[in-house]
Amino acid sequence: MDDAVNDVNTLRQFNRYFTRRIGALDDHYLGQDRPLGEARLLFEISEAGEGASLRELRTRLTLDAGYLSRLVRALDRQGLVRLRVHPGDSRSRVVELTPAGEAELTEQNRRADALAAGLLAGLDDTRRGELTAALDTARRLLRLAAITVETVDGASPDARACLAAYASDIDERFPEGFDPATLVQPHEVSDDAGAFLVAYEEGRAVGCGALRRLEPGVGEIRHVWVDPGSRRLGLARRILDGLEQQAAVRDLTVVRLDTHAVLKEAQAMYLACGYTEIPRYDDNPYAGHWFEKRLS
Repeated sequence: MDDAVNDVNTLRQFNRYFTRRIGALDDHYLGQDRPLGEARLLFEISEAGEGASLRELRTRLTLDAGYLSRLVRALDRQGLVRLRVHPGDSRSRVVELTPAGEAELTEQNRRADALAAGLLAGLDDTRRGELTAALDTARRLLRLAAITVETVDGASPDARACLAAYASDIDERFPEGFDPATLVQPHEVSDDAGAFLVAYEEGRAVGCGALRRLEPGVGEIRHVWVDPGSRRLGLARRILDGLEQQAAVRDLTVVRLDTHAVLKEAQAMYLACGYTEIPRYDDNPYAGHWFEKRLS
């Protein structure tokens, strides 16, 4: 059996064991009068704060619109949720918990905590620590695996929104601030001139990176950024790898980049990814370190 098939089987075996062990197959999840789908929806509505739009719930839970509507109607009939028109968009509807729904969720959380505590009770402190660390790693890697990195037009709303978030982020970190006028322009990262990548998690743009051609055979990577909520997953490396692939497609054999002196984590990542520090090659006023990598 090759490694890929073995990996698939291992993941499926874990899924089958875990869903059975936590009672996900029971129509009375946690002993309450509803299946897991309805129970999870109560939790997600609560997490949204003052109600969640149906569109947001579909995206977050990757549910078919018809199936989500049936779940919401079932909870509405039980008096646990109510629907209202979105205050900013009359075409959109928002679902929120009723007082009965909040009480039901409180009891659901109590039972879920008791189930988790019972699962952990059979382990000593050392093995419990091993398990929770392994689960944390599994969650991080599964999140990373589910994120897609796509090439988009440099002028697209997602591209410009990511760059605006990047500029705001580093403006707070750089002692001298940051001028958004120095960001790459759409024509620099489009077609043969370069590429712009956006990372999407559950339909939301959570990272970006740009590649532009400097000279024949040489490209430059700019603005590698990850949303704070999606950091520590390894996403920045995925974006960097994607930009290197885009460079290779354009027959660029060398890629360069620079970074600010305060961005120690970025410097460490570039070195770990095979970049070598080189003398200054540009006039970027924010750069303190310059790197280069030859692509095979």
